[in-house]
Amino acid sequence: MQAARQRDLVLRSRRAVRWLQPGLVVKRWLLTSGIGLMLALLGAAVWADLQPIYWMLWAIQESLSWITRVLPRGITGPLVLLVGVGLLLWGQSRSFGSIQQALAPEKDTVLVDALRAKSRLNRGPNIVAIGGGTGLSTLLSGLKRYSSNITAVVTVADDGGSSGVLRKELGVQPPGDIRNCLAALSTEEPLLTKLFQYRFSAGGGLEGHSFGNLFLSALTAITGSLETAITASSRVLAVQGQVVPATNVDVRLWAELEDGRRIEGESAIGQAPSPIVRLGCLPERPPALPRALEAIAQADLILLGPGSLYTSLLPNLLVPELVSAIQRSRAPRLYICNLMTQPGETDGLDVSGHLRAIEAQLASLGISHRLFDAVLAQEPIRESPLIKHYRSRGAETVTCNRRELEIEGYDVMEAPLQGSRPTATLRHDPRSLALAIMRFYRKHKTDKPSVAI
Repeated sequence: MQAARQRDLVLRSRRAVRWLQPGLVVKRWLLTSGIGLMLALLGAAVWADLQPIYWMLWAIQESLSWITRVLPRGITGPLVLLVGVGLLLWGQSRSFGSIQQALAPEKDTVLVDALRAKSRLNRGPNIVAIGGGTGLSTLLSGLKRYSSNITAVVTVADDGGSSGVLRKELGVQPPGDIRNCLAALSTEEPLLTKLFQYRFSAGGGLEGHSFGNLFLSALTAITGSLETAITASSRVLAVQGQVVPATNVDVRLWAELEDGRRIEGESAIGQAPSPIVRLGCLPERPPALPRALEAIAQADLILLGPGSLYTSLLPNLLVPELVSAIQRSRAPRLYICNLMTQPGETDGLDVSGHLRAIEAQLASLGISHRLFDAVLAQEPIRESPLIKHYRSRGAETVTCNRRELEIEGYDVMEAPLQGSRPTATLRHDPRSLALAIMRFYRKHKTDKPSVAI
């Protein structure tokens, strides 16, 4: 029992000392409070003609004289000092423990550790991640370990599944990709996030819908805009960063194919019967949201991908204001390539093919300069039963010809993005992907202003 108490005392002392570490933005306010208390006492003493100060000094002198008569000064001084420090640490520990219990009684995180983590994340880089689908949400779930200054710019061209039904029946913008991004950036209790992602498996009219999609659609109807609904949902889920639609206009994609045909709709484009030559949308030149443009202007790093090339990534580049904002930015820009090709969309494309498709799309919009001159790709993947399974379904690994890309002027980075753990699917591992991105950022970060003047 005594040993347990000693361990608890040592643990509490260590926690108390951690409050003195830099970066918590706590010590300055404690010092300010202490100075304020001293000034208040001094003012009261002056008001009382300094009599309280004389009484206090007399009391201290008498107390010290009595103590030194009982114990030698060599013992009295250190003893009083230790008692004072002990009371200070104990009182501080108890005070912040009470605050912790009041704010989050069910969480095990110690308040000082939570504040340190929050302070570190608040100092993280301003990252803008552009995309959609599961690729973007995977990326966000990894990046939130490094920064809370994240902006996800999400495509709103989805017309399939639950999002497509809600879009058709309620006239709202598709909420599916936005829901996934909100869940990925959420710092709230896992149960609440699971609720947001819950998909009904039965029920007339409910089957196939996720709770989050219905929630966002209802909030959109109540608030009058998807942007406001996202802001409200972000507060509910304690989202670390912000999620912004690429546009607030109801857009519909179309694609011109190599065989001359033209198909419409995101779902149809994802299963194109012929290679895609050009992508467009109706209405043309949709406007961007100011929050997205502001985030790009302040960005320290701009990311495109991973995700479906023609249905998750390029639709964002059909918003001219977004493209112009990216062009003006001086932040490093990185394209993150997929691990596997997508049948009906990127058949036979290697990393170079993906980049050429992006350049061709921009050229069709009259943009001749590269938007992304750095690329992050998966290092060669060993042959495995999982690869064979994907190959049987028409997908291939996206190979990277590093020398060819570097000759063309691209900055190429290869990394083990799949992660080291065996998985049932070939997808980016959030931690491995975020780690590679942060390595790229540290190598290329600059102190220059983000926007060219």
